[in-house]
Amino acid sequence: MARLVVLGGGISGHTAATFAAKWLGSSHEVVVVTPNSKWNWIPSNIWVGVGEMKKEEVTFELAPIYAKAGINYKQAKAVSINPEGDESNNKPFVTIEYTLDGREGEVENVEYDYLINATGPKLNFGATPGLGDANGLGEFTVSVCTADHATHANEEFQKCIEKMKKGERQKFLIGTGHGLCTCQGAAFEYIFNIEHELNKAGVRDMADLTWISNESFLGDFGVGGLHMKSMGYAVSSKIFAESLFTERNIDWLIGAHVNKVEKGKVHYELLDGSMGEEEFDFSMLIPPFAGVGLKAYGKDGSDITNTVFAPNGFMKVDANYNAGAYENWKASDWPKTYQNPTYNNMFACGIAFAPPHPISKPMSSPNGTPINPTPPRTGMPSGIIGKAVARSICDKILKGENAPLHEISMAHMGAACVASAGKGLFDGTAAAMTIYPVVPDFEKYPGTGRDTDYTFGEIGLAGHWIKHILHHVFIWKAKLKTGWTMIPE
Repeated sequence: MARLVVLGGGISGHTAATFAAKWLGSSHEVVVVTPNSKWNWIPSNIWVGVGEMKKEEVTFELAPIYAKAGINYKQAKAVSINPEGDESNNKPFVTIEYTLDGREGEVENVEYDYLINATGPKLNFGATPGLGDANGLGEFTVSVCTADHATHANEEFQKCIEKMKKGERQKFLIGTGHGLCTCQGAAFEYIFNIEHELNKAGVRDMADLTWISNESFLGDFGVGGLHMKSMGYAVSSKIFAESLFTERNIDWLIGAHVNKVEKGKVHYELLDGSMGEEEFDFSMLIPPFAGVGLKAYGKDGSDITNTVFAPNGFMKVDANYNAGAYENWKASDWPKTYQNPTYNNMFACGIAFAPPHPISKPMSSPNGTPINPTPPRTGMPSGIIGKAVARSICDKILKGENAPLHEISMAHMGAACVASAGKGLFDGTAAAMTIYPVVPDFEKYPGTGRDTDYTFGEIGLAGHWIKHILHHVFIWKAKLKTGWTMIPE
């Protein structure tokens, strides 16, 4: 019997584990190690953050789902990996620490034949003074990164609405909280949902909304922007985003590195090197992401963390980490199999894999401060990669070690995104977009780097309906209900 251990139970890890359990059957074992007791459909947290959904609508208990799938579920956090075993045991293992009530702090070594690192990110609030610390979110801003964060965000948002109803003007600041953030899309959705809810509450005229982002232009979204077909024309995401911000009367500060947060105020540095301050009554700033801090040890107990993980804490895979300057970057730099180059029985997927470099053009201020988005690896791509990695491992287990690995590079992958701009059955809007490929290939598609026949977008009520339907469809899939395997990632 072979044992596959999956670290993490988010979109990528849950996808990998559930498909692996289905393909391997009861003849082999799938173990999931995750510190969380609940699964969270993160894309809908933005609706929790404005009171349009409860956290119970975006989460569910993992234990019964994994029991149904025949998966050995351990509610614990991974602490370290011994890919060669140790001096007393040749079998590779992961050291975990339980977070389950009644077993908190208990440590166990879990042996494996194959390992998938799908731990997701550490929400690195501590990277920006005042945004938070090693323990998480600080007291001055809110977040929608988890369901609990989003619930808290809505509580604070409702207080602002009550103040506006009493005639007190409020200033909202939404965006990224560091010069190297990713997930601009989540903040983008949140600011437009805030704006929509303020209109519904009849207090939009009492609010000033400002977007602050590390993007060098509106519509970068961490993918270097895109040109998409819309209403028969090729439109840049820059024009698309600027038009939407102008239409909704939202100001913007771009190319900004937030370097300090205080009560009611952020301090920032712009790409031109200038410094500034922005005041707020309510602020939601996405933190930068880092690896979760896993360590790796050799058989003799030596620290081999730098061999297995990149400096940012994400696991090294089959990417080209020596591409050098932006002018030398190629689509082929991006990983295809997500296999660790040193230990061929270890893989990483979702945010947990170390990208070779950003997708957006790297930039820095005259002061040497890097200010550019880091590459997004969430949502649809993370699920696709998780499923492909699970298939590769299952083939090795069922067909033998020489079975070829499945390839799914983000430079050969298309993705769909439905970005909410306000929830409502008849007055909701969302931007429905496709992008192909996610990582631009300027050799294959000169000029834009992407196939404009498969990169398109529209905004409107239909997009909101799609977003709402997808919420229910993907929770149905994650709960392994009838037909779940037929629903795409």
